[in-house]
Amino acid sequence: MTPPARTGRSQAPKGSAGARSAGTVDWRDAAPAPVVLVTGPEDYLAARAMDAVRAKARETAGELEVTRLEAGTYAGGELLMAASPSLFGESKLIEVHGLESMSEEFLRDALAYTSAPEADVVLVLRHGGGTRGKKLLDAVKASGAPVVDCQALKKDADKAAFVLAEFRGSGRRIEREAVDALVAAVGSSLAELAAACSQLILDASSTVDAATVEKYYGGRVEATAFKVADAALAGQKAKALSAFRHALETGVDPVPMVAAIAAKLRTLAKVAGARGSAQSIARELGMQPWLVEQAQRDIRGWTPQSLALAIRAVAEADAEVKGLARDPAYAVERALSAVSSAARAR
Repeated sequence: MTPPARTGRSQAPKGSAGARSAGTVDWRDAAPAPVVLVTGPEDYLAARAMDAVRAKARETAGELEVTRLEAGTYAGGELLMAASPSLFGESKLIEVHGLESMSEEFLRDALAYTSAPEADVVLVLRHGGGTRGKKLLDAVKASGAPVVDCQALKKDADKAAFVLAEFRGSGRRIEREAVDALVAAVGSSLAELAAACSQLILDASSTVDAATVEKYYGGRVEATAFKVADAALAGQKAKALSAFRHALETGVDPVPMVAAIAAKLRTLAKVAGARGSAQSIARELGMQPWLVEQAQRDIRGWTPQSLALAIRAVAEADAEVKGLARDPAYAVERALSAVSSAARAR
């Protein structure tokens, strides 16, 4: 079927922000425009950005027709058909996913369409990363269309800022120590971190403090692992072994335990070699200032030799828990003993 001819109109769609915004925008500020490009590997942020565009489009459009296309399995003409004027005059939202695996047909049609988008259509393009479709991405960016860059939040500082923004947006308060505790407990997954924020915002009756976070998430693997690591690095062998054995009884895998100890030791090593204030070191290393201050306290008395012994013991345990040892639990216990002994010998 030959797709209907397009008018080539390029003014902003009804209720859109296309006429006012261009360039990179924060995912929280994503809004309707003739073309919106959502890039980056963090699917959770991309989903939130696309949800925001969809919600704002519904608010202003009244009647909104939503079409979802997959760029990887796209057949020629689908985009133009979806964007063709409606018999009933509804505004349209077209979401295209998987641009990183787009077909040649989609690339051709999208290049043609984005050069002169329809007036009453919001086209949202989702590209998860890679070089596929670079010609289209460059063309969209050059057109001045808003680009929502959804990069993974890898640094604790960025995750903490995310938590603070979630609470601020809801009008609720959370103490700084509680933010750090929440990131430590569930920060490995941004989606889980966001869900934890939502749960605390919904359930807590007052300002969220560290005790509240401990009540809800203190039993998580990440939180338990770091408690074990803290005890070992403090030279508290009995406490570390007891906490580890209790964790095993509750089904915790030894692998994250070793990872937590290794992360603590890496932090000590980084801070030990850094010079300056906690704030300047935190900026340089991409860490929370409180974490740098804690590491500066923990590193006191450690020698390069004792730190090297601890790091070596944990490296051996890491290999053992990933297949080299018949008894991974024993490998972790041996590493905890070695780290605790190194800590006491500081």
